[in-house]
Parts: sequence; C-alpha cells; structure tokens
Amino acid sequence: MSAQLCATPATPNGQPLPAAPSLARRMLQNKALTVGCAILLVIVIVAVLAPWFSPYDPYVQDLTNRTVPPFWYAQGGWLHPLGTDPLGRDYLSRLFYGARISLLIGSSVAIISGLIGTTMGMLAGYFGGKTDMAVSFLVTTRLSMPVILVALATVALVGGSLWVVIAVLGLLKWDRFAVVMRSATQQVRALEYVAAAQSAGASTARIVLSEVLPNVLPHLIVIATLEAASAILLEASLSFLGLGVQPPLPSWGLMISEAKAYMFFSFWLIAIPGSALALLIFAINLAGDGLHQFFTPQERA
Repeated sequence: MSAQLCATPATPNGQPLPAAPSLARRMLQNKALTVGCAILLVIVIVAVLAPWFSPYDPYVQDLTNRTVPPFWYAQGGWLHPLGTDPLGRDYLSRLFYGARISLLIGSSVAIISGLIGTTMGMLAGYFGGKTDMAVSFLVTTRLSMPVILVALATVALVGGSLWVVIAVLGLLKWDRFAVVMRSATQQVRALEYVAAAQSAGASTARIVLSEVLPNVLPHLIVIATLEAASAILLEASLSFLGLGVQPPLPSWGLMISEAKAYMFFSFWLIAIPGSALALLIFAINLAGDGLHQFFTPQERA
C-alpha cells in the first residue's frame, strides 16, 4: 500500500505525468507579461530614483542654453544628453520627473475608480434585483457621457491642477470596473462554495470579502492596468490642451504642449516625451494583456 501511495502518477500509457510548472516559471513563459513588467519596472525605478538619476534640477531655467539639441546632433553634447527646452531646463531631468507624474496619475486614478466600480459591480452582481437595476442605470448614464468632454468641461470650470485631474478622472473611469465586476461576481455567486458558506450561516459581508472578492481579483487587476494606461493618456491630452497639469510641473503631456510651437524646428522636443509616453502606455497594456493570459490560460492563443 505504501509503495502504491508513493508511486509517481502516470498516464494510461505508463509515461510519468509532467510536473506542474512553478509560478515564477509560468510568469517567465508568458512573454507579454515578462516584457511588459520589465519595461514598467525600469520606468518605476527611474521615477522613484529621479532625484538621484537627474543631472540637473528640472525646474531651474537657463536662458543662455535654450533648445540645446540632444547629443546625437552636431550641436549637442553630453552636458545635456537630451538637450534643453525653450526655457533652458534640462530635458533628461524633466523626463525623469515626468515619469513620476504619469505613474502617480495612473495608479491614483486606477485606485479611486477601482474602489468605486468594484463596490458597485460586486453589489449588483451579488444582490441582483433592484440593486442590479440601479447600478446598471448608473453605468448606462455614465457611458452616455464622453470622458474627455466631461473632463474638459469640469477642469475648465474648476481649474487645472494635478489633484483636480486625478479626482476628475477617478470619478469618471469606474464604469469598466463596475461592468466586469458585476459579471464576474454573478459567475462566482453561483458556485458551490458560496452556497456552502451561505448554508453555514456566514454573513453577507464575510461571503463577499472572503469568498467572492479573492476569486474576482484577477479580473480586477487586469482592468486596473488598462484603466491606468487610459488615465495616463487622458492626462496627457488634458495637459496638451492646457487644462491638465500646470507649469512648471514636468508632465509629459505638458512637455509636448510647450514644444508644439517648435515642432518644425526642434522636432526632438516633441519626439522625446512622446516616445516616453508611448513606451509607458505600451508597457502597461502589454503587462495587462500578459496578466489576462496568465490568469486565464485556457484563452491563450
């Protein structure tokens, strides 16, 4: 009997079953997740250590060194590797500090909208009935209002600043969380272990927090990455229009806006922050797609 219990599991053909891959190995096998997280980790490290990586103060102006080109131009040099802006501020330093602004906005908006949308979606999915109807009405009302237009109108009335942009986008980007969490909660609510917890007399709060929430968490993480990328892009759009982050903060969208008058003469002033913004959005979306494949392996192509 002990020999049978200790025997290696085998297939009907007598071949031993392959060992289940470890969590780290599964993550490394997911190319999208690995590449996206690697790029995102580099950007996060640069943003966190910006005071130590930046060669200059990003706010100090030097009008004698305006629009110095990057080092790959003949007029450029390594004193300012990525050149300077029209006010003589070091572009590399502002690029590093701009990563802080983008990551702060993306993470803050994802947290605020995630809390609102997840709460509404789980309540609608678990209780159903009138609660579901009320949440569905709110979601439909929210979807009828374009985010960018509402954000533009609100910021124009209240005034543009970093925290206003975070609050406005956080209060507008919860609809996708609500829709996905409602559907995921409805699926989990029908499973046997939820019915067992209800039969055992567990409270509703305990069931939702201990049984339902851990099983819908993978969906929440994936949606959070997508919404963070969308929020960063919206902030850049608002800052480009002059209604987002205000000077002298080094927002990438604001850097593009300040350089639009020089786009035909110093194209790199737009290309550098634009490329950084595109790389960050690409990394977040790639990581989100990789997380979706990691949590739902049956849907891998």
